[in-house]
Amino acid sequence: MKAFFEGIQTLFVDYLFAPLDFLRHTEPSTWWGANTMNWIFMIICAGATYYWCKQLKLHKDNGEENQDTTAHSFLK
Repeated sequence: MKAFFEGIQTLFVDYLFAPLDFLRHTEPSTWWGANTMNWIFMIICAGATYYWCKQLKLHKDNGEENQDTTAHSFLK
């Protein structure tokens, strides 16, 4: 059983986290390069937030949104 968990450790530490180790080692030379992954995630999240807000406005403009405070039975 110990070999199984050591195999999982080897998989993650030596192979799957190798790109993250590379980014960690580039930090002293270039901060922007080391944080490339963070910037990509922030751009994806900003795009998803923009799309979500656009869809909320679309549904509100079509009158599909129920804004009645008694929409849920527990609020009566």
